Amino acid sequence: MLIQHAKMTKNDLKTDEYHDYYSDFIEKTEGLDLSSGLVKSRDKIIDFYNSIPESKAGFRYGKGKWSVKEIIQHHTDTERVFSYRALCISRGDKTPLPNYDHDAYVENCDVQNRSIKELIEEYKSVRSATIALFESFDLDALMHKGIAGGHYISVRAIAFILMGHEIHHCEVLRERYL
Repeated sequence: MLIQHAKMTKNDLKTDEYHDYYSDFIEKTEGLDLSSGLVKSRDKIIDFYNSIPESKAGFRYGKGKWSVKEIIQHHTDTERVFSYRALCISRGDKTPLPNYDHDAYVENCDVQNRSIKELIEEYKSVRSATIALFESFDLDALMHKGIAGGHYISVRAIAFILMGHEIHHCEVLRERYL
């Protein structure tokens, strides 16, 4: 059972646990709790990704905008970066963690020769690892704070940021791509 000792919601977070930049993502997690949210959001996003036809995979709604496949890869990359942050902070590593240049990650990944199904499988693997990581945290570890991108962030805030980040991009995909 995922984080059975911590039925936390976004309402439990304090504003000093994350930078204002992440507020919109966190707000999108209404109705999700830390115990089941990572699993529920994974299942929803996989269902959503599976509904996207391969014919839309390279679509961009404007010049300089990411393609559908690039957005899926972006979800996976963001998951990896933020899970690493959660690991470092939870283990008491006081090393300030660098910014994450998501544009550079998209520019330097090759999704052209990959199908949506392949990208979904990669995402599933990475989310499974994230779930296992968060299952390993006790309440104390969830409350740890560290510095990432020049700002304080807590381990538990990272989980809500990941969930809200996905919701945000799925909304964008529905509104502008599909």
